[in-house]
Amino acid sequence: MANLIKALPARHLVASMVTALLVLTGIPAMAAVERAPATADHSKFKALKGPFESASEVTEACLKCHTEAAGQIKATTHWTWLYEHQETGQTLGKSKVINSFCGMAVTNEPRCTSCHVGYGWEDMNQPPPEADSAVDCLVCHDTTGDYWKFPTLAGDPTYVPREWPKGSGNMVQPPDLPKIAQNVGASGRANCGSCHFYGGGGDGVKHGDLDSSLVSPDRSLDVHMSPDGGNFSCSDCHSTWGHSVSGSRYQVNAKDTLGIDIPGHTDLSRASCESCHGGQPHEKEKLNDHVDKLACQTCHVPAFARGGVPTKMWWDWSTAGKLDENGKPITTYDEAGHVSYLSEKGDFRHGENVVPYYAWFDGTVEYTMVDEQFDIDNPPLEINRLDGGPDDPASRIWPFKLMRGKQPFDTESKTLLATHVFGADDSSLWSNYDWPKALKFASEMSGMPFSGNFDFIETKMYWPITHMVPPADQALRCGSCHSGESRLAGIGGIYMPGHSANPWLDRIGWLVVALTLAGVIIHGLLRVVFRKRKQS
Repeated sequence: MANLIKALPARHLVASMVTALLVLTGIPAMAAVERAPATADHSKFKALKGPFESASEVTEACLKCHTEAAGQIKATTHWTWLYEHQETGQTLGKSKVINSFCGMAVTNEPRCTSCHVGYGWEDMNQPPPEADSAVDCLVCHDTTGDYWKFPTLAGDPTYVPREWPKGSGNMVQPPDLPKIAQNVGASGRANCGSCHFYGGGGDGVKHGDLDSSLVSPDRSLDVHMSPDGGNFSCSDCHSTWGHSVSGSRYQVNAKDTLGIDIPGHTDLSRASCESCHGGQPHEKEKLNDHVDKLACQTCHVPAFARGGVPTKMWWDWSTAGKLDENGKPITTYDEAGHVSYLSEKGDFRHGENVVPYYAWFDGTVEYTMVDEQFDIDNPPLEINRLDGGPDDPASRIWPFKLMRGKQPFDTESKTLLATHVFGADDSSLWSNYDWPKALKFASEMSGMPFSGNFDFIETKMYWPITHMVPPADQALRCGSCHSGESRLAGIGGIYMPGHSANPWLDRIGWLVVALTLAGVIIHGLLRVVFRKRKQS
């Protein structure tokens, strides 16, 4: 610490010492400092009083003051939905990869682009709209809770009353754009969650550790985000610079070796546990001995989907399309009341309080791309693959949600297929329940080849678990791993006393036991013999 302090500029010294003191005393720095009050009252800006015909007109008003904001947004992955992976060379992103949920965003516009941070992206074979006014300021900065991007309008809210969900009789009213514009502020959990909580088609469906229960969680659910805990917003950890948000599921910081993030000693990201807690966070040194093998989340997220919102664990598209005797779509529920079958989507299995799947991970994720051939005779197919292993110093054992299911593939080219599921046209699966027709149209829309012959293959996909961290006293106990029923059973390259077996250690141990027992017996016999001699 002394050397670090000497290296810091004088203007950073006080802030650095305060941050270090808070960390050493166990107080999260972000929670201990009150957030600065806003320096502008947006209700006083004439440009925001409206009226506004569309949300893009609100953006035009915002940009009169925030002149560089649109350009910054359009340089981020939130806008491009592209990620050039420096480690693997793969070009990833929603327009490039197939996942094990709704398949692929391409061919399903404008449903999927309702979660884009812009307006009007209706063809993902093309880049997002170029106009600065196409940037959506409100989705990240609304503080009223009244702004809602309509699910089928390519990012726009509705400007006329519309029924949603279809057939429900529930009418969604247009938002009060002037009121919302005059009440913008810093992004909160609800802003980020409006998309990230609902990925994959519903609340909690995709990630397992991200759902609506985190908008205002109990301390026992997430000690960092709870109003009774740290009361963090997402950006407190996923720090931003020029609207670029740190943290990526394509390239994870599996082990932050930089440590505590303080001025003069930072990578401009707090998206790791070590950035606040350091590399030796425990009072007990024996616990610190684990940090070179285990990610913090492995012990400190004992289960996911813990907030009362289930997450999908199995999705079988091969059974989609069944209709009842009247030709109507079918919906069935499991014993817990979760949807277990939909004609539009097939069979599901849900989970709550799910124990994670554990694997070695160095932060790099590789994907099975749409043009990549695979072995159809050796399922399940890994949609994404985790790099890392026990011999890699940069790897740690991480917790994951392991998503399983079945997806369509081309039996001749042996590649995954894009799926056209959404749309009012007769070619979408949700309109006609006709797989051959939907897959053919998806191929034509996406430009991806399709021989016309298809089947379904079992797949699996890994999602890193990093949220839903309870207080430290709810972390895993030693016996969770160091026992015969270890959570880490099957993980190679690590020896766990109480669980792992070594033949030579076992033989030596039993030999010691046998020698000890023999010594006790011999000692007892000698005492008996000498006692009899003494008596005689």
